[in-house]
Amino acid sequence: MNTPITNTPQQQIPIHNTPDDRLNSRPHVNQGRQLRRHHTTRYYIHRVKESLTTRISKLICAVFLSLVFIVGLITFILWLSLRPHRPRFHIHEFSIPSLAQDNGLASAQATYNVTARNANLNIGIYYDTMHITLYYQNQNIGEQPLLFPFYQPPKNSTILYSTLSGTHLVIDEARWASLVAARMRGTVMFRLEVASVIRFKVAGWTSKEHKMHANCNIGVGPDGMLIPSYSIPKCPVYFT
Repeated sequence: MNTPITNTPQQQIPIHNTPDDRLNSRPHVNQGRQLRRHHTTRYYIHRVKESLTTRISKLICAVFLSLVFIVGLITFILWLSLRPHRPRFHIHEFSIPSLAQDNGLASAQATYNVTARNANLNIGIYYDTMHITLYYQNQNIGEQPLLFPFYQPPKNSTILYSTLSGTHLVIDEARWASLVAARMRGTVMFRLEVASVIRFKVAGWTSKEHKMHANCNIGVGPDGMLIPSYSIPKCPVYFT
């Protein structure tokens, strides 16, 4: 009679898993590591591409900024060397000789000597018709057109010399009496305005027209001659 064989705990054969077997028995762990390794490779490839793109962008920006700086520097230098300066006007002589006489109205005339200076280094100036106006107490007492358009080269001076008399100098008896009264006080003040239309010339280029006005304050002594201190300052020049 056969007796059935039963396995007791002592008769069971223990099964031990090696570390590799444990890893193999957990496929999700290996899969996770493979995914992490795959993600890391893509990440570094992306970082390399991003780094190259950043470097190229920085290089393009550096080249662009360098070009802008160079162009700006050249423009600034050209502007410094070519920017037009306004003409400079000075009164050198002015006289009303008959002002020293109480009855000098009949022979009244005003002689002036004005210097126009082009102080530019590389820029010439074209002057169209020029107009001279003499004011006393802000009233026009004489005017004269100078009908000779001319070109003034750089670093050049032009003398404007003429006399206001006859129909170009309008002084009535009341105004003459005011002039004599001012002479008795020591100084007679006048204002001489030089007006013209000018254009600047640089090489083969000519600017648009500018209406120019120069106002020269004039102080005349009892002898009817220009007081020396009024020949020192330059006349203010403005454009309209």
